[in-house]
This record gives sequence, C-alpha cells and structure tokens, in this order.
Amino acid sequence: MLLARMKKRNKMITIQEVTSKKLLKTFVTFPFSLYENHPYWVPPLIQDEMDSFDTTKNPAFETAEAHLYLAYKEGKIVGRIAAIINWNEVNIQQKKKVRFGWWDVIDDIEVTKALLEKVYELGRANSLEYVEGPIGFSNLDKVGVLTEGFDFIGSMITWYNHPYYAQHLVELGYVKEKEFQESTFSFSNVKPEVYVKAQELIKRRYQLTSLTFNRTKDILPYVDKMFDLFNTSYANLSSFVAITDIQKEYFKKKYIPFINPEYIKFVIDKDENLVAFSIVMPSFSEALQKSKGKLFPLGWYHLLQARKHSKEVLFYLIGILPEYQSKGVTAIIFDEYYKTFSQKGILKCIRTPELEENHAIHNLWKNFDSKINRRRRTFRKDL
Repeated sequence: MLLARMKKRNKMITIQEVTSKKLLKTFVTFPFSLYENHPYWVPPLIQDEMDSFDTTKNPAFETAEAHLYLAYKEGKIVGRIAAIINWNEVNIQQKKKVRFGWWDVIDDIEVTKALLEKVYELGRANSLEYVEGPIGFSNLDKVGVLTEGFDFIGSMITWYNHPYYAQHLVELGYVKEKEFQESTFSFSNVKPEVYVKAQELIKRRYQLTSLTFNRTKDILPYVDKMFDLFNTSYANLSSFVAITDIQKEYFKKKYIPFINPEYIKFVIDKDENLVAFSIVMPSFSEALQKSKGKLFPLGWYHLLQARKHSKEVLFYLIGILPEYQSKGVTAIIFDEYYKTFSQKGILKCIRTPELEENHAIHNLWKNFDSKINRRRRTFRKDL
C-alpha cells in the first residue's frame, strides 16, 4: 500500500527543462514566491540572474554547460535546479563531477529527488562519477546549503535556504563535501595598535607600498592582475577552478561598479608588481529586499543609497601571493581599511563564506574577535 501511494505521489511531479526566455524568467523568479516576505532572504536582481544563464553574456559557458529544470506538482511550480558541468574541472583537473546549483524547493523530498535525477542523468551521460552541490559555475558564484544561522539576514553573494534543504540531501544519501563558515565582528572592537606598527615595519622590510583609490576608473588597470593573483593565491585549495581571461572581463563589469573604489586595497612591491589585494563591499542586503529584484523604478535608488551610506561591509575577497603569505602583509591592508572605515562610520564587518580548510584565511582574523554566525556546506553523492 505504501509503495502504491509513493508511486501515485511521484506521478504528480513533472519536470520541465527551461528552453525559452519565458521559462527562464519563471526559473529565476520561483524563489520570490517561496520566500515571499521572508525577513532573512535577500532577493537577487532578476535581470542579473537572467544574464547569468545567457550563453551570449556569461563567459562561463565557454568552458561549462548548464541545463535548467522546473518541477511541477498539480500544475504548480514547486522546485527548480541547475545541472552544471564545468569542463575545465573535468578535463584539466580530472574531477569527474557534475554540479548542481540554483536549487530551491518546497518541503517535499520527492520533488528534490525528481530534480536531482535530472542532474544524475547529465552526469551519467557524460561518464562522470559523482555529483556535488549546491555550487555555481565558478569560485566567484554562490555556494553551499545553509546549515546554521537561519535567523541572520543573507547577502547578495550567498544563497539563503530553509533548514529542510540539508535534511533532504542527507535523507537521499548525500554526505558533506566542503564546509564553509561566515562570521561577523564589530568595528568598534578593532584594535588598530595590533597592526599599525607592524605594517610600517613590513613596508620597509619588503619594500612594499599600499594603493588606495577614489575613482573606479583608476582601479581598472589593475583588475586583470588582481584576478591573476586570485588564481595564484587560491590554487592550492582542492575546490579551486581558475578564472579564465574572458571571465575576468565579465566579473570586472559585473562586480566592480557595485564596489566603492575606496573599498579596494592593493599592495605592490618596488617594481609595482601586485602582491596582495582585498575587496570589501557595502552591504546591499536591505536595499535588495526593498528593490524586490528590480532596478526600476526605485531599485537603483535603494542600491545607490546603500553604496553611499551602508554602515555594514562585507569582506568579499582577499588574496596574497604565496611567497608573501605569513609575512604580515595583511597588516598593511587592515591599516588602510581602518582609516577608511573610521571615516565612513562603519559599525559592522561581515566575513563571507570561507572554506573550513582555509586556515591561512582564518588566521588573518585572530585579533578581530569575530564570531561565527552561519555555516554552510556542499554535499556529495556518487553516481
């Protein structure tokens, strides 16, 4: 009798591949109904999400493919998922992995199961060995299922989800693949004396100079070098897939305009080679909630106000050449941020997802009294 009921229930779930712009918009906007009026979910910009799946706009499709699916039950959309293959990861790194991302679902494990079957089909059709998710195309996309910290507001660079997401995956035989942690600290607790004297010594010892900016156009000549340094400094992490030249151009246009130029810090050596960088972003969370996924008519205004006046900042990326790691170079960066944050009256600093295994990053923050407030993870299952 139980088996008969399960079969009947499964028949109620249908899966449709996204094959038109209309369906793509349905795919992108499904979470808006799933999380309607949720206090901690931060909606993406709808057009930005649409562009992420436009093969003519997102250079990720030069080295990857994605298939998008919608789940229906009794004629109503109840879930979505993206099945992704990063061919550089498969062919160059020899990781026989199919990815899934942009996964949102009602609390019905049969819907999750039906969506994931489409991911398995793609993986098996290409002789891949396991599935991991949720992850995007690259290391600069959103990552992970939230497992702790459901009562904290998300950010524009993280996925939010209900607690049952992880439960579905565990019940379907998935195991933890990677663990990430997020944390916050109060700017008022920062003690500048910890690194002010140190940064002066380090500058002299290694003949280093800090670069700060007031205009976005002055940053652009350094951006390609920054992404090269990013590739180099993170290359030893098991999950890292290098950013290609064409992706650099894409991310340059996608992210740099959102970032206050004074929130980007570089460190160069005596030959003007870039040895370290850091990117901090103002928090757009509340502005995006007000915008409801749209730039018009008032979305631009809310985002511009946040860019100018937000008292919360997110430490988005930091990279240091391997030969300069553990030499205190971050003291130079932190000293510059202290000056900037003091002028802007920053109250709260947020550390975005960091791999549990990335001990070098964790050590950077040992003097900041930061508290872990959220954890997330990717899950894996053999095909």
